[in-house]
Amino acid sequence: MDAPEAVLREEHQAVPESGRLGRVIDRLALIPAFGLVLAMLILIQEVVLRYVFGRPTIWAHETTVFLCAISFVYGGLLCTARDRHIRVVLVYDMLPPGARRVADIIISVICGLSSGAFAWAAWQMVKRAAWRPDGSFHLETSGSAWNPAFPGLLKILLMVALGLMALQFAILALNYARRHRGTR
Repeated sequence: MDAPEAVLREEHQAVPESGRLGRVIDRLALIPAFGLVLAMLILIQEVVLRYVFGRPTIWAHETTVFLCAISFVYGGLLCTARDRHIRVVLVYDMLPPGARRVADIIISVICGLSSGAFAWAAWQMVKRAAWRPDGSFHLETSGSAWNPAFPGLLKILLMVALGLMALQFAILALNYARRHRGTR
């Protein structure tokens, strides 16, 4: 394997500091990726049905939006596991290695706290989207002619992803701190 291929392979894997959770997140990334392929196939089928046969479906649009939304939600989790989240690299790249490790810890703690706060906010949405006022379980639906429960499901998936993201950032912060302590 030549050097550019090794670098490319390294960039598309969970970083070692993400631990077992990061490796699982990385492996499961194929599922939402296949969802995007399925969304594309559904859209192609819908174009043919609509413009060739004049018989569009009532489910294609909402299904493709749902599949793409799952991919975007999972993408944030995957970026966390691969340590590819947004940072100001202009400043970060100028730091010496020791300061970068400290920055990694601080960034992970702040992002973990933010993700946890967003997970709590998502829980507030899930409470309204998954339970009726009488306490019975009923997922929020789209209100369209097909009326799938995609909005309720997506809110639950978002909450779970944000909770996992908060956990992943905590694991990253802990492992960056361990690495930092070991290099002193």
